[in-house]
Amino acid sequence: MSLLAFRDVDSFYGRAQVLHGVSFEIGEQERVAILGRNGVGKTTIVNSFLGIATVRRGEVEMAGARTRRFRHFTAARSGIAVVPQGRRIVPTLTVRENLLLGASVSRAGAWSIERVFGLFPILRERADTPGTALSGGQQQMLAIGRALMANPRLLVLDEPSEGLAPVIVDELAEIFRRLAAEGTGILLIEQNFGLVRRVADRYYVLSKGAIIETGALAGLSVETLKKHVAV
Repeated sequence: MSLLAFRDVDSFYGRAQVLHGVSFEIGEQERVAILGRNGVGKTTIVNSFLGIATVRRGEVEMAGARTRRFRHFTAARSGIAVVPQGRRIVPTLTVRENLLLGASVSRAGAWSIERVFGLFPILRERADTPGTALSGGQQQMLAIGRALMANPRLLVLDEPSEGLAPVIVDELAEIFRRLAAEGTGILLIEQNFGLVRRVADRYYVLSKGAIIETGALAGLSVETLKKHVAV
């Protein structure tokens, strides 16, 4: 069963078409990357199944169910949690309260606030601090922890390395690999080829709103991968 699949999807913002016949599929426990430079439509893939962009042709399948109608909770109830580009930490809430937002979908599973604190000890130390008072790397940990609180089968990471120091990116890569080893599917939307090579097994390349290449990362040269990413 597919955790997430696009079948020939055209997506729009108003009259502006961004995705053109996009098709891809992610199965249970897979680690998949979507590569592409800025402005090619990568975030629109996320916005399409969140209902922010409008799907006018094709279908999106989530946890085996096909749909073209989306509510804000559809993905979360299907077991798909998103770590959005820019993190979107709620500034009026503490670290603890931001984490508890992730549990509002009420999906049963192994993730709890104590388990998130075990994965990211700094969040326990800063639990009563406003979420936006954290450093950039700590905010990314908070965004990941909030997503895990929804007990996802698929974790979607939209540009998780953006603005972070290399040492933090290395730490995140190990966490993503650990989550995958525990059975969580990973969809990594990225430009950082080093992070992609460490986390993903398969890749799709998006250019001008269309998938132009797909394959396995094993054996793929750095030079070939660099053609499709900015850093």
